Amino acid sequence: MSNNLLADRINALEESATLAMSKKSRELAAQGHKVINLSVGEPDFKTPPHICEAAKKAIDDGFHAYTPVAGIPELRTAIAEKLQRENKLDWKAENVLVSTGAKHSLANIIEVLVKKGEEVIILGPYWVSYAEMVKLAEGKSVIVDGAFENDFKVTPEQLEAAITDKTKIVMYASPNNPTGSVYSEKELRAFAAIIAKHPNIFVLADEIYEYINFTKEGHFSIGSVPEIKDRVITVNGFSKGFAMTGWRVGFIAAAKWIVDAVDKLQGQVTSGTNSIAQKAAAVAFTNMDAPKMMLEAYHRRRDLVIGKLKEVPGFKVRIPDGAFYAFPDVSYYFGKSDGTTTIKNADELSLWLLEKAHVATVTGNAFGAPNCIRLSTATSDEKLVEAIDRIKAAVITLK
Repeated sequence: MSNNLLADRINALEESATLAMSKKSRELAAQGHKVINLSVGEPDFKTPPHICEAAKKAIDDGFHAYTPVAGIPELRTAIAEKLQRENKLDWKAENVLVSTGAKHSLANIIEVLVKKGEEVIILGPYWVSYAEMVKLAEGKSVIVDGAFENDFKVTPEQLEAAITDKTKIVMYASPNNPTGSVYSEKELRAFAAIIAKHPNIFVLADEIYEYINFTKEGHFSIGSVPEIKDRVITVNGFSKGFAMTGWRVGFIAAAKWIVDAVDKLQGQVTSGTNSIAQKAAAVAFTNMDAPKMMLEAYHRRRDLVIGKLKEVPGFKVRIPDGAFYAFPDVSYYFGKSDGTTTIKNADELSLWLLEKAHVATVTGNAFGAPNCIRLSTATSDEKLVEAIDRIKAAVITLK
């Protein structure tokens, strides 16, 4: 079938770079190669037992029917109580809506808020799907890049300079994917002070990596700033902190009129999220041992990987404060060759490393940072050490 039979919105859409690289690595593995896949942002831990037990009970109890579009009451209540307790967000259950993953939540918000031609300021580097979601909503992405020297973080001055009369949303993730950078309370309050001066601008805060934060200060939610509380949409979920990627449960917390609008949209697209997964998620916050254990493991791996990457000639490395990624600047190798292939950019280096070293990474170009590549640290220490040893052995052949 020709692409001219497809809708323009689909032809304009880019394929997810992380999923594309994962597909390539599976193909190589199927050919018998021992591929180490560092391309996917997925915890390598199992879902905690108390969550699994709740799911089994829901199945045995016959909880098999459609659920309310916005989520089952006990899950919405549990999320609201968590947000009040941990994030100082004064929301009730009616301010929470459950979706099929945080990705779904983000897409829902952009669809209900962004009108054709309106601008969404995205603080870069940014997760691969942000700009594509804006594109689907017929909005315009305005990328504001955080400098490597500033831990990839955007300054308040940069944000203020990017605002126009068409700005509708400021969108960011902290901890960040792909960089692992964490915006401090001081930095986010500075952003909030700027947003407060523009009553028609909303903030879309992606907090999916909230529980993977290595800073002493810990996580801060911009939605707790009173002056802009009603214009902040907080998005989170259970995938990263509770190793529930396949369960597909995310949520938004926002003013009720926004929740109602998302309820209306979701009712026409997916209806309520999987009933069993919701019952499982409803008990997640009752036992926080697993998130704490995973945090310790990710912290150890962060230190291991950064130490190893610093041994790779030409790689520029900064220390991430959260999430489970390393994001080295690899531009030193642009223009260098192994005698057969000349590496022009991060896209080519990432593919070359997959073919030569059988290590799957993701080009930083997909995240708005064309000098970098992303490596996930969500795998065993042994695999991480071997992967970086392979990368080092490969790149030193480039002259």
